[in-house]
Amino acid sequence: MCRNIHTLHNFEPPATPDEVYAAALQYVRKISGSTKPSQANQDAFDLAVEEIAAATTRLLNGLTTTAPPKDREAEAAKARARAEVRFAGR
Repeated sequence: MCRNIHTLHNFEPPATPDEVYAAALQYVRKISGSTKPSQANQDAFDLAVEEIAAATTRLLNGLTTTAPPKDREAEAAKARARAEVRFAGR
């Protein structure tokens, strides 16, 4: 039901609105226990996603660091390497 929510802070280029929305959607899906809410719950579900995306954007805009930004491709390559090791024996 829920993919892992990835770190969005301190990347170059910065997280896009689509990435923030996707993380908010995954969070709401996980918390609600539903990938697709009923019609009766759709408005509450959509509002929660919008509010969490807005809060996430404010958080990311407010965070500071002295560390150099991470490279998206390098981090993805590291994740693929970890996955190969993890799933090699299966």
